[in-house]
Amino acid sequence: MFGRLFKKKHPSPPSEFLVARLNAKLQPLHSGEFFEDHLDAVLKKGSSGEVSGGGTMQAKSGEIEYCDIEIQVPTSSPSVISLVVTTLESLGAPKGSMLTIEATGEEIAFGAAEGLAVYLNGTDLTPETYRDCDSNYVYAEFGRLLEDEGRVLSYWQGPTETALYMYGRSFDDMNRRLSEFVASYPLCAQCRIEQIA
Repeated sequence: MFGRLFKKKHPSPPSEFLVARLNAKLQPLHSGEFFEDHLDAVLKKGSSGEVSGGGTMQAKSGEIEYCDIEIQVPTSSPSVISLVVTTLESLGAPKGSMLTIEATGEEIAFGAAEGLAVYLNGTDLTPETYRDCDSNYVYAEFGRLLEDEGRVLSYWQGPTETALYMYGRSFDDMNRRLSEFVASYPLCAQCRIEQIA
């Protein structure tokens, strides 16, 4: 019988954990691309910590409700908290986001962007519409029409509809920029539009 071998570990410096809950409907890939990777780079550059994990919360329908970013920091000092919050807001964190300091349970609200979701009807349009139209084209057009007002950050394909999620400065302005295309493109018929942040 063989004994178990253990590597000798150097004692690691004490650290604390923060959890940033983004009020954003993002697939894990998109959360990483638009938020986690950039935040991690900023924290490491200033020796202020690193992103140590992340997760998503799904509704029963399978649609994502929000995503979490776990952050390991040497200390949850006001300057580190400020760096995390300002970085996430500069990346477009939506209103209704929350930063939790795990050691104390303190919660700090943050976020400035507003969110707009377009849910394309996947069951009630004509067969010709589904044959001739393309949700990828809708995705690309939304990105083009929003210009600097916002951007499409993620999507979800459900059993009866496909959702495209956009975040930007103003729900009303984003909605206005998309309205003519939504009214004219056949695949957008019977869609629903919701403010999600």
